[in-house]
Amino acid sequence: MEFLQSLIFIILPLFFSTLHLLKLIFRPKENCCYMLNYECYKATDDRKSDTESAVRVVMRNKNYGWEQYKFLFRTMVNSGIGEDSYVPKIVMDGKEENPTLSDSLEEIDDLFFQTLDNLFSKSKVSPQEIDILVVNVSLLSPVPSLTARIINRYKMRPDLKVYNLSGMGCSASLVAIDIVKDMFKVYKRKFAIVVSTESLGANWYCGNDNSMMLSNCLFRSGGCSMLFTNNPDFKNRAILKLSHMVRTHFGANDEAYECCIQVEDDKGYLGFRLTKKLPRAAAQALTVNFKVLLPKILPIWELVRYFLVYMWRGKKKGTMGLNLKSGVEHMCIHPGGRAVIDGVGTSLALSDYDLEPARMTLHRFGNTSAGGLWYVLGYMEAKQRLKKGDRILMISLGAGFKCNNCVWEVLRDLKDPNVWEDCIGKYPLKIMDNPYGEKYGWINEEYLSFIRLEDCVFAS
Repeated sequence: MEFLQSLIFIILPLFFSTLHLLKLIFRPKENCCYMLNYECYKATDDRKSDTESAVRVVMRNKNYGWEQYKFLFRTMVNSGIGEDSYVPKIVMDGKEENPTLSDSLEEIDDLFFQTLDNLFSKSKVSPQEIDILVVNVSLLSPVPSLTARIINRYKMRPDLKVYNLSGMGCSASLVAIDIVKDMFKVYKRKFAIVVSTESLGANWYCGNDNSMMLSNCLFRSGGCSMLFTNNPDFKNRAILKLSHMVRTHFGANDEAYECCIQVEDDKGYLGFRLTKKLPRAAAQALTVNFKVLLPKILPIWELVRYFLVYMWRGKKKGTMGLNLKSGVEHMCIHPGGRAVIDGVGTSLALSDYDLEPARMTLHRFGNTSAGGLWYVLGYMEAKQRLKKGDRILMISLGAGFKCNNCVWEVLRDLKDPNVWEDCIGKYPLKIMDNPYGEKYGWINEEYLSFIRLEDCVFAS
C-alpha cells in the first residue's frame, strides 16, 4: 500500500507536466488582444451623494413610511459607500419620478463624450481610425442606438463594425471585450473601442419595496471607455494583454435568473429587484466558471498538489483550497456591494490586501455597474501595484445570472493616478466609518417609532 501511494506521488506530477507541455506545443496560435488605454468617468462635485443630499432624496419620496426609512438608513450604514460617490443629475434635480428621454440621453452623453474625448487624446488615436465599436448600457436602448450617437458625434467611418448591447447587467463589460476578442480573430491589425456604463437616472426606483429600494442605495454614476488593438506594431504602447476569458451563464436556474431582475412592483413602479438568493447564485456561477478558467491559469504543480491533498484527506477531513495567488498576482473584483466583496474574499481565501482595491472603490465611487471593474483597476494602478509581467484576475458578476472572468498580463509598469488622482493619498482607509450611522442612527431606535414623520425636521 505504501509503495502504491509513493508511486502515485511520482507518476501523477510527471503525467500532468507532460500533458501541460503537449498543450503548449500543439496549442493553436491565438490572436492577441491588447489594451492601449482606458478612461473612467468622473462626475462634477455637485453630484456627490453626501449625507445631507442623500437624506433630501429619501425624504421627498411620499411612498416611504417609518419602516422604509429605517430600512434605507440601515442599508446605507452597512453599504460600504462613503460620501463622495456620484448620483445622476436627474436625481439631484428632483426629477427621478418623471424623467424624460432627453434627461437619460443627456446623462449618457456626458459620460460617453467625456471618457471618449480623454481616451482619444491620451492614446493619440483618431476616431476615424476605429474599426470596431461595442457599447453596453443595460437599461437604455433608444432609436437610433447609443452607438449611432457616438458615430455621429465623432463622424466615424461608414465601414465601422458596430455592436450595441443591452440587458447584460454588471458583467457586461467583459461580454463586450469578448466580442472584440472574437472580432480580432477575423479582422487583423484593427482598433476597437468598448464603452461600458449604465443609465441610472430614469431607472431610479420610487416605490417602497425593500428588495427594490436596495438598488438606490448601491448603484452610482460611472462608466469607462477602453481602446484595444490586435496590431502587433502597438504592443510597446499597450498596457495590458488579454490572456484568458471564460463566460458562464447560469440563467437556466430559476433562482439565479430571478435574483437580479428588472420588474414593476405592486403599485406599478419600475425598478431593479435584488433578492436574498443572489449570493447563492453568485457562488454557483463562480464555481462553474472556475472549473474552466483555473486549469488554464494555475501552474501544474498547484493543480497536482490540490488533487493529491484532496485524494489523501478526502471530504471527511476537509480539503485544502486552491491557491489562486500561485497563478495571478492581483484580484480585480467587481465592487457590487460589501456583501459581494466579502463573500468572494471568504470563499477564495483572499487577504485584506487582495480585497482592498474593491473595497476602496466601493467606498469612493459606489457600485457603478458594468464600469466598476475599471475603477478597481485604476485604484491598483494609482497605488503603483501593477508591474510588468504581473497577472490580474478580473471577476465580474451580473444579472442573468452571469459570471464572466478574465486574466490580463501587465505589459509595463503602470502608475497613472487616473480618476483617483485627487484622493488616492487618503486610501486605504483604516476605519470605514459611515456618516449616516453617526448622524441618523437614532432613526432605528424602537422607542421613537411613535413619532410622526411630518413632525420631523432633517438637516438640509
